Amino acid sequence: MKVIISGGGTGGHIFPAIAIAKCLQRRFKNCEILFVGAEGKMEMQKVPQAGFRIIGLKIAGLQRKKLWKNFSLPFKMLSSYIKAKKIIKTFCPDVVVGVGGYASWAILGKAQKLGIPTLLQEQNSFAGKSNQILANKAKKICVTYDNMERFFPAEKIVKTGNPVRKNICDIRENLDNLRQKGLGAYAFDTNKPTVLVVGGSLGARSINESIESNLDYFINNNIQLIWQTGKFYYNDIVARNNSKIKQHPNIRILEFISDMDLVYAVADVVVSRAGALAISELCIVGKPVVLVPSPNVAEDHQRRNAEALVEKNAAVMILDNQLKEKFLPTLSNIIKDKELQINLGKNILTLAKVDADEKIVDEIEKIAMHR
Repeated sequence: MKVIISGGGTGGHIFPAIAIAKCLQRRFKNCEILFVGAEGKMEMQKVPQAGFRIIGLKIAGLQRKKLWKNFSLPFKMLSSYIKAKKIIKTFCPDVVVGVGGYASWAILGKAQKLGIPTLLQEQNSFAGKSNQILANKAKKICVTYDNMERFFPAEKIVKTGNPVRKNICDIRENLDNLRQKGLGAYAFDTNKPTVLVVGGSLGARSINESIESNLDYFINNNIQLIWQTGKFYYNDIVARNNSKIKQHPNIRILEFISDMDLVYAVADVVVSRAGALAISELCIVGKPVVLVPSPNVAEDHQRRNAEALVEKNAAVMILDNQLKEKFLPTLSNIIKDKELQINLGKNILTLAKVDADEKIVDEIEKIAMHR
């Protein structure tokens, strides 16, 4: 079997794509997999690190706030479309899988025109425009949320969940060991509450500002903090808070966290953006979570993702523009209220799906066999 997997831009697209690729490798020993991403985006680094080949397209998304930056977009789209055709003709895939992101539209659109079967993986509760356009000619559309008939033909929808890295899927089976290992790795005290803050792979300015302005709260209340700032903010944050970090060993500031299974196991409360991958992982982890949806995403889909959990009393949501007012009271209340922590953790755990990659590969196999 030969499969092209396309998409990227953020970890929320990349890591599910890698999970699908690894599942394909486990099931089909001679499976050939080629990734197609966008030049300059993080998939060009993360995919090779995971052991897969990737080709980049000169493609970019529509700039909604800085319209003048869209001047070169038609030329990039045309260039990507031409290169996509060459990639498909050379590689000759049995199936092309799109997980969202700039490159996904070009390669899947060209595959459909050439008669190559395609499968879409929609991670969010509000479907992206590219997937909505591609859906009519796709063979199957794998989704995470209910009521996706609003966007896609009902007969093509398969509810699979969002693929999650295997070490996260296995976290509940090994939680105690992972927690002890994580406490040792971060030199933390098992008797102190621990808060994990993740603003996505690129970082989140508003969340970082809320944590930075309330560092004294964590210090004065002896609360352990693991804080992923993202690469755009790390150096400035460390420079401004270097003295506090040195004086208080309970604070850990990191640019990027690779051992997410350890920090999830250590955390008592998690503060996170509401991207599809983050939510899928948090459901499996089963910890109380404060979701802060990013307002800077298409169709406000992170807010819709978060609302789907809040409706089931499986998470607490703070809108980005309410952080200054509500962040500290909300977080403090959850840390103090053990019963609330238990209920939030129990409710979010009921939404977990640990075999999404297997279900998606089931659909890829069916499509390939019926070409």
